[in-house]
Amino acid sequence: MTELRESLIRKRYAAERRFRIYGASALVLTAVFLALLLASIVWQAVPAFTEKSVILDVVIDPAEADPANPAAGNYDGMVKAALKQVLPDAKSRAERKALNGLLSSGAGDELRRLVIADPALIGQTVTLPVLLSADATLYLKGLQTRVAVSAGASPVTLAPAEGGEGFVLSGPGVSSKPGLSPGQIVMSGSAALRITAIESGTASAEALTPIDASLSALTPGNWKTLSFSAPEADRRTSDLQATWLEQLKDAGRIETGFAWRFFTAGDSREPELAGIRGALVGSLLTVAVALALALPLGVAAAIYLEQFAPKNRLTDLIEVNINNLAAVPSIIFGLLGLAVFLNFFGMPRSAPVVGGLVLALLVLPTIIIASRAALKAVPPSITEAALGVGASHQQAVFHHVLPLALPGIMTGTILGLARAFGETAPLLMIGMVAFIADVPHGFTDAATVLPVQVFLWSDLPELAFKNKTAAAIIVLLGVLFILNAAAIYLRRRFERRW
Repeated sequence: MTELRESLIRKRYAAERRFRIYGASALVLTAVFLALLLASIVWQAVPAFTEKSVILDVVIDPAEADPANPAAGNYDGMVKAALKQVLPDAKSRAERKALNGLLSSGAGDELRRLVIADPALIGQTVTLPVLLSADATLYLKGLQTRVAVSAGASPVTLAPAEGGEGFVLSGPGVSSKPGLSPGQIVMSGSAALRITAIESGTASAEALTPIDASLSALTPGNWKTLSFSAPEADRRTSDLQATWLEQLKDAGRIETGFAWRFFTAGDSREPELAGIRGALVGSLLTVAVALALALPLGVAAAIYLEQFAPKNRLTDLIEVNINNLAAVPSIIFGLLGLAVFLNFFGMPRSAPVVGGLVLALLVLPTIIIASRAALKAVPPSITEAALGVGASHQQAVFHHVLPLALPGIMTGTILGLARAFGETAPLLMIGMVAFIADVPHGFTDAATVLPVQVFLWSDLPELAFKNKTAAAIIVLLGVLFILNAAAIYLRRRFERRW
């Protein structure tokens, strides 16, 4: 009997150890997956917080900018002319188009702001950073293709090919390790050639930029090769544009800066100009409307149901329905908002006031349930003591019970708003998925919200928008973290123990 009892005890202890191991393993596995998820988001988001610009000396032509109306000047044309002065090899129409494609469509915006602030700059030359396009920026960041730059360590002889089509490269630099290979670009100053074939120690090449007739030899240290991990057909930056970017980088004209416009600009079709300010302001306006409606209604309903309502079938039915509403999918509230607020009342589509009404309905059951739980947690002796000294039931509730339950109510409200801040589905149903470039200034202006902005950017094919999506997710997670941290702080700061 003793041996059987000891065997059972050993089995019980072994089962307890296994349970602890399972629990610890689950926690470790969850932490690993969470760390991998966050690391992946951060890794993709980092490029979105920096932007590339080219330093140009721009002549503010009086013929293109009127001092009486400086905002209407052709500043894009001035910036493109300045870039043409730096890279004068673009002769044909296609080459000029490729050269202008290195600049953002908003490249002249900073120059316009400078001239509007100081019209006396018209007629002068100013040096300023000009924003590059998203494709050029991705190339310089190594995200579009990996670029291996190798300095030429051996001499190469350069001669025109027979028939005048292309060039022939020969000498030790062609075959000595690492040697040349088809697809590589050979650069010497502003001269650039693309290797097309290698045969018998000689390389055939075509000129990407004009080749000076006096250039007959490439000396060691005076030339380099560019090797791309992706062929030209698989990237948005051509070999010619890559050559120009490398020339600008060698000349020290490429500048890297923090992408403040990501936080200060609204949405845009161009990735390098897109920002989250419009979506962030729209989220704050929408949540403000939801808070203004859901908090007083939710707390008032909780106080009535917990402290004043009679206990009968009607109140039981109301309580059951409130609990059921808290579990209803959020898109149902979006359909309700579409049918009632937009179609029946004719309220403005894609406006924060409508989004706030929908989110107020969404979080109202959560606030009621949390508030009732906070009120129920207050000891009955508080109410009895207030009644015992002559206070009315209403005074006991509002002067004693409610202040003590306020920390729990605030915690539940903040958690409910954190859920509302991250909702997407109900807002899609009321039109807040529309492309909104302007920053909303009021509750009735067209707007979008941050989760919807993430949804829109994630569906776009440009690689730069993928980085923007990850960066917007980080901002969204940061806001949600702040809201949850505020809830924890308020609970610990004002928590009362009895």
